Amino acid sequence: MPEPLIIVNTSPLLYLHQVNCLELLQQLYSTITVPPAVPQELEVGKRQGVDVPIVNAIEWIQIRPVASAALIPAIVDLGQGEAEVIALGLENPDSLLVFDDQLARRIANLNELKYTGTLGVLVKAKQLGYLPLIAPIIIRLRTQGMWLTDKIIDDVRQISRRVMAASIPWQKLNKGNVNG
Repeated sequence: MPEPLIIVNTSPLLYLHQVNCLELLQQLYSTITVPPAVPQELEVGKRQGVDVPIVNAIEWIQIRPVASAALIPAIVDLGQGEAEVIALGLENPDSLLVFDDQLARRIANLNELKYTGTLGVLVKAKQLGYLPLIAPIIIRLRTQGMWLTDKIIDDVRQISRRVMAASIPWQKLNKGNVNG
């Protein structure tokens, strides 16, 4: 059975690039997939003077079109990138979708699709030892314009602490310290 696709939308690529953490996606997932709308949206940002990744030049990012346009949700408030990410997810139900948009998450939930977001990528990277701390990155994300309330930041910090605490006994056991 083929590996599940990791299908990423525009905002996680943009924000991770802007805080110099784009390589986390490769470290966590090896290869990621984006629909054609994602590089198109990034190109619009580039023309407006935004620092964006050039996905066509990144070897571990694959651009994959949606096979059936009928699967693309026709929802006015949903961006084309999110719509195509969801459509690719529907075509590949074992995939992990990576986006930050709340409406896209609601649609993913309705379709029982798995997803995470930019902050979820950071928590996983910290859990696996790719990041020593996520708080400074969250502050930089906010500075770059990512909409993060104080509650979201506190929730992510708590989740990160719980994830790390849950992994400590395993780490100690691996080091031969069975007495805690």
